Amino acid sequence: MSRRWIFVLVACLAVSLFAVAYPMYVIRPFRAQGARELMVALTVSRFGPVLTVISSLAALAAAIAYWRGQARMRGRILVAAGAVLVCVLAVLARVNVYEAVMFHAVDHPEFAAAADTKIDPNDKLIVVKIGGSARAYPIREMGYHHVVNDVVGGTALVATY
Repeated sequence: MSRRWIFVLVACLAVSLFAVAYPMYVIRPFRAQGARELMVALTVSRFGPVLTVISSLAALAAAIAYWRGQARMRGRILVAAGAVLVCVLAVLARVNVYEAVMFHAVDHPEFAAAADTKIDPNDKLIVVKIGGSARAYPIREMGYHHVVNDVVGGTALVATY
């Protein structure tokens, strides 16, 4: 009987971990995504919050059932920790890790002469020219930071993508 509850808990943990980790893995910056894997990742991230809540409820029910049927404290603690981890994953499924942690505006951009850069000829750029000053913001970098605060030709601007 107790193995069944452990199986339920492990299954809930696997579902919740997949719902959080797979979209993060596929939709990470500087990585090419195939259309199919991106579609799956976006679908998982869309339904992940609901899946993880269901998994959390099932994990909590399994932990309670296991706790009642098991006398060994070590097993009880491990199952309770597993249920708590599933609940933590349910919270993380609601956080856009890239927006919350990784994507930060660039407030002090650094530039180099075009001849000194390693820009691929096929790279897309956002180019701004004001007066005699020009800046080029690679889309590859803009896709990561989303916002660059800069001054071009004495004019403050916000480049965004």
